[in-house]
Amino acid sequence: MKPSSLSAIVLVLSMGHVIGHAQAQEIEPRAYSNAPVGVNFLIAGYIYTEGGLVFDPSAPLTDANLEIHSGLVAYARTLDVGGKSAKFDVVVPYASLSGDAEYLGTPVSREVTGLGDPRLRFSINFHGAPALSLRDFRSYEQDLIVGASVQVSLPVGQYDDDRLVNIGTNRWFVKPEIGVSKAWGPWTLELSTAATFFGDNDDFFGGKHREQDPIYTLQGHLVYGFTSGIWAALTGTYLTGGRTTLDGVKGNDLQESTRIGATLALPVDRHNSIKLYASSGVTMRTGTDFDIYGVAWQHRWGGGL
Repeated sequence: MKPSSLSAIVLVLSMGHVIGHAQAQEIEPRAYSNAPVGVNFLIAGYIYTEGGLVFDPSAPLTDANLEIHSGLVAYARTLDVGGKSAKFDVVVPYASLSGDAEYLGTPVSREVTGLGDPRLRFSINFHGAPALSLRDFRSYEQDLIVGASVQVSLPVGQYDDDRLVNIGTNRWFVKPEIGVSKAWGPWTLELSTAATFFGDNDDFFGGKHREQDPIYTLQGHLVYGFTSGIWAALTGTYLTGGRTTLDGVKGNDLQESTRIGATLALPVDRHNSIKLYASSGVTMRTGTDFDIYGVAWQHRWGGGL
C-alpha cells in the first residue's frame, strides 16, 4: 500500500459522539479518500473536551463549565459497490462527564459515566475513486473525487429524563452528506456539506416533548501528504440551525458557529498508525464555546495487506 493511503479511513474524533448539541460539528479530513477493497480498520481513541458547551440548548442552563473524558471503539471496512469504492463504519463511545452550571439562577452540578449513542455510516464515492484491489491500488493517483454518505445515530446511550445533562440523547438522527476532494500533488482540498435531521425526544426532562430543527454544516480541509506517509490537515467548519421546540413553544436558541481544527496522522508500521486531533471555536452562540483534544490508534488488516 502506498504511504498516502495509510490513514485513508478517518473515523470521527469529536464530541459529536457523546453530546447531542455537537452532533453536527464533527471535523473529519480525508472522509472521501480511496482505499483498497476488503481492508478492515479497528480504531480506539480518547477525547478530552472542556469549556462552556451546553448539551441541549432548550435547557435553561447558563454559565456551564463541563469537563468530559471519552473513549471510543470503531470498526470500518472498505467495500466494492457496483465498481465504486465504499465503506461502512460503526462507532461506539463511552464517556465520563463532570461539571457545573446555573439552572434558573441556582448553582447545580453533574457527574455521570456511561455509554454514548452508537453511530452507523455508509459512504460511497461516485466519481474518481473506483473499487480497486491492493495490487491495482498501488498505481492509483487521485484527481477529483465526488462522494456521499449517510450516518444514523442509535438512541441507546445513558439517559435520565430527570436530568438536564446526559451522555445519550434519547432520539435518533440521520445525517446525509456530500463531499468533493481534489488533489494537486501532495496537497488535497476537500469540501463537504451536510444536514442533520433529528427525531423527537418524547421524554425530555420530566416528560416534556422536545423537537429540533435540522442543523446545516459546511466544512473545508486543506491536507498535505508527506512522502513518509505522514499527513497533516487544517480544517474550518460552519454550522447553523438547530432551533428547538419544547411542548410546542419555539425556543430562542438558533445555533451558529465556526470552528477551526488540525489533524496529524503518523504511521507506525504497515498495519498501525496514530492520529492527533484538536479543535476550538472561533465564533459561536448558544453553548458552542468548547475545546476538543483527541488521540487515536488505528490498526489495519485484510485486503491483501
